[in-house]
Amino acid sequence: MRIAILDTYYAKFLKAHYQRNKGLKYQSADAQRASLLEAAFGTSDFYSRHLNEMGHEVIDVIANCVPLQDTWARENAVPFSAFALKLPHRTFRLPVIGRRLAALPGLMEVAIAQIRAFKPDVLYCQDLSFFPGDVLRELKKDVGLIVGQIACPLPPQSFLDGYDLILTSFPHFVDRLKGLGIDSEYFKIGFDTRVLDLLGNVDKDVDISFVGGISRHHGKAIPLLEHLAETTPIEFFGYGAKTLPRNSLIRKRHNGEVWGLNMYKALARSRITLNRHINVAENNANNMRLFEATGVGTLLLTDRKDNLSELFEVGKEVVAYSSQEEAAELIRYYIDHPAEAKAIALAGQKRTLSEHTYTHRMKELAPILERHYRSKR
Repeated sequence: MRIAILDTYYAKFLKAHYQRNKGLKYQSADAQRASLLEAAFGTSDFYSRHLNEMGHEVIDVIANCVPLQDTWARENAVPFSAFALKLPHRTFRLPVIGRRLAALPGLMEVAIAQIRAFKPDVLYCQDLSFFPGDVLRELKKDVGLIVGQIACPLPPQSFLDGYDLILTSFPHFVDRLKGLGIDSEYFKIGFDTRVLDLLGNVDKDVDISFVGGISRHHGKAIPLLEHLAETTPIEFFGYGAKTLPRNSLIRKRHNGEVWGLNMYKALARSRITLNRHINVAENNANNMRLFEATGVGTLLLTDRKDNLSELFEVGKEVVAYSSQEEAAELIRYYIDHPAEAKAIALAGQKRTLSEHTYTHRMKELAPILERHYRSKR
């Protein structure tokens, strides 16, 4: 099958990447895309690389990367309005992710042109807030099957109605989406072993970490993180700390933003890392940190969820907590018992590498796409 995978990247990551790689915006579109994928941000090429190895023809479209899309448009003689983005040519401020992207006609036009030029059997959208429903319906003239994947709050239904199928790692979203009249299936996320090759050997010099974002979607976690900052030696990495009060203990222990491979390195440096799910996950375990942390060989301490035991053996492959007091107690225990912590970490890594890699996931995904493509045709 021919599959176009469309994604959007965090604006702060894109800005940092281009600042770190001076002159990248002057290189070809292929070189810029390769540089971005090499950084291992988000799902990177974790889908496309394995699907290509399986014999499919797959491209990655990073739809909100202004310099990349500008370069692709010029290379392919596609009109691209820098004025529409309120940007002088060759100078850029990266836009936000979310529904506001749909108001940027330059980016949307280029993404549509890329999709039409590739003529995919399947358009696979990792960001359901990029294309409005009317654009998706128009793209159906050129695409056999339009699929979305989501593990965050649902956008308005006007952004959902154009999809033939939406996959989700939230078990509870499947019935909700079907209730909206949209076909949906449960599809887990995973870990890519290429990360281990990129990381190499990493010394574990952090006893306990929290690596992740702090935002309105994580509001219930702030008291937990503050409590752990008071009662354990936890170190923080990620984005959003500046939204907290200046006297927050989280801010005092915060090591700044980490993106892509640097995020994995922060996890790999940690003997133990804390995970907590966003509010919309409700009582289901599903986020990427489950597999990223275990994948790099770190002991995962995660919030207890109903389906966690379907993914890992609790107490042997990961450790779970039900309250902030229990989380603090477990952190102190495993800091004091490093051999036990290491044994669980290695067992968790073994489980992830044997069942939860993107090699496994793509072998599950391809038949789903083929079945729905045949059914639609």
